[in-house]
Amino acid sequence: MCHHHFGNGGHHHEHSHCGHHHGHHFHAHHHGHDHHSSREGNRKGLTIALIITTGIMLLEFFGGLLTNSLALLSDSGHMLSDASSLALSLVAMWFAAKPASPSKTYGFYRFEILAALFNGITLFLIAGFIIYEAYGRFLSPPAVASGSMMLIAFIGLFANLMSMWALMKKGDIEGNVNLRSAYLHILGDALGSVGAILAGLSMYFFEWYIADPIISVVVALLILKSAWGVITHTIHILMEGTPTTINQQEVKKVLEEIPGVINIHDLHIWTITSGLNSLSCHILIEDHQDSQFVLQEAIIKIETIFHIKHATIQVEKSNLRHAEIEV
Repeated sequence: MCHHHFGNGGHHHEHSHCGHHHGHHFHAHHHGHDHHSSREGNRKGLTIALIITTGIMLLEFFGGLLTNSLALLSDSGHMLSDASSLALSLVAMWFAAKPASPSKTYGFYRFEILAALFNGITLFLIAGFIIYEAYGRFLSPPAVASGSMMLIAFIGLFANLMSMWALMKKGDIEGNVNLRSAYLHILGDALGSVGAILAGLSMYFFEWYIADPIISVVVALLILKSAWGVITHTIHILMEGTPTTINQQEVKKVLEEIPGVINIHDLHIWTITSGLNSLSCHILIEDHQDSQFVLQEAIIKIETIFHIKHATIQVEKSNLRHAEIEV
């Protein structure tokens, strides 16, 4: 039975307590918090944020219909995308907690990445819809009940700030792409509410009803920007891209500096889910070298310098032959 814990904060540490391959290896157990407590915090933060966001979404949606404000409706559309992303993130966490099985040896961690990708795509659709609506309003701006609209937008803004606070206090925003995508959603929301308030003011004082579609488009562009970031990041992970925090050339250089190492080949580094990275490589060593010594050195370097605790290393001597590798 293997337990994986990853820590929180700048680097993600994952301890693998697997007797079979770490029986005689060193362990760095100096990290105060482990994967479990960080996950638990993430879950709590997301749940609080989800409840708040859903309430405000309904308020803004009906408020937008009553006051005839597209800025409020677009903000509630934004909230809908948030609520769904928060719900998805929670479902993803629940999936990720399921144990690995012989057919899914990595467990369900990747589901988090798929959820984030799905979020990014839905955001695109919502933004497209808002821009389409705003276009119609530019041509003939309808009147908007700006007083009530501003009140609702203020309540929305306050609620977004509460959600952001809940996520920051309980969760690990820096490290978890899933949580970060949720946080970005809410940040965009807060900006949307600020936009709605500004539009409300200009309609209230100057009767500039065109402010309503203008702000809606700004909100839509904000939604697009965060969606694009999430989509490119998740696709990078799904394509088994090298984690953005790690330089593959540098890993190669560090390993080739180990005494007795001739070269490193077939080096791959990839992400399972945010904060859980894997590495595999072949190390060709001089025939008289002790392969266990080189292996131990390599494991220590990969763990201490690059914080990857899931490394699979094949140590080879000159008479070993293996097929030419495709990738």
